[in-house]
Amino acid sequence: MSESIDPDPSRDGAALHGPVARLLRPLVRLLVQRGITFPALTDLLRELYVNVAEYDFALPGKEQTDSRVSLLTGIHRKEVRRLRGAGAPVSQVPATVSRTSRIIARWLAAPDFTDGNGRPLPLPRTAEAGAPSFESLVAGVTKDVRPRAVLDEWLDRGVAVLDPEGRVQLLEAAYLPRGGAEPQLYYFGRNLHDHLAAAVENVAGPAPRFFERAVHYDGLSDALAARLESRAREIAMDALKQANAEAHAACTDDPGGRHRWNFGIYIFREEVEAPEAGRGRAP
Repeated sequence: MSESIDPDPSRDGAALHGPVARLLRPLVRLLVQRGITFPALTDLLRELYVNVAEYDFALPGKEQTDSRVSLLTGIHRKEVRRLRGAGAPVSQVPATVSRTSRIIARWLAAPDFTDGNGRPLPLPRTAEAGAPSFESLVAGVTKDVRPRAVLDEWLDRGVAVLDPEGRVQLLEAAYLPRGGAEPQLYYFGRNLHDHLAAAVENVAGPAPRFFERAVHYDGLSDALAARLESRAREIAMDALKQANAEAHAACTDDPGGRHRWNFGIYIFREEVEAPEAGRGRAP
């Protein structure tokens, strides 16, 4: 991948200071909360700057040099030489995350495991051959883990419960890991990366490439803000369920390849000290 360099980077760079400070503030709050100091973040950023300059800004047909990486990043050539080739930090998908998300996606999308309204059916643990069951649900995704082991894990985490008839009932309409453990931190990195990557592509490119929109209203009462948040959750879950169902069905005949796709929705509200004048609307 190659990219041209703006001959006057200060022109756009200065304009980015405010927006970058705003988007980094929640991240810095999390870093301070988790005990990640500024020097530790500086070390990580230094590695990332070198990695991005080395691979994302290479010129076609030319070997990337320490001098050019140093010029692009402002990092001394001695440090560049030390850091080059180390590779950017990669967030591997934890096995339990991949397995759980695929099983839930199938439960929410496959006609055999949903009712007429697209809601996940309560499933018996086992059933006659060909009949829907939790065992057949899991077996359709992985043969490496016994369905009983998956069920025990889900019951322990509160992903599912057993109803009075002994059937397995999904408690979450989506996989919502909590507590800052490995699964939640994986999605933290993945989802924010993809949202930010889409926004960066739209800003850096000649024309917006990815759909990235938001609806926002300011100066609302607490009651209305809470009601809009609740309603937005309903709308968002309906959209996610529909997208999941269509993607699940389409994957059946897809030959497979190297692409990945992510469709995400976020909702946020907060109390501000001084509401801005007027009520903004930005579809």
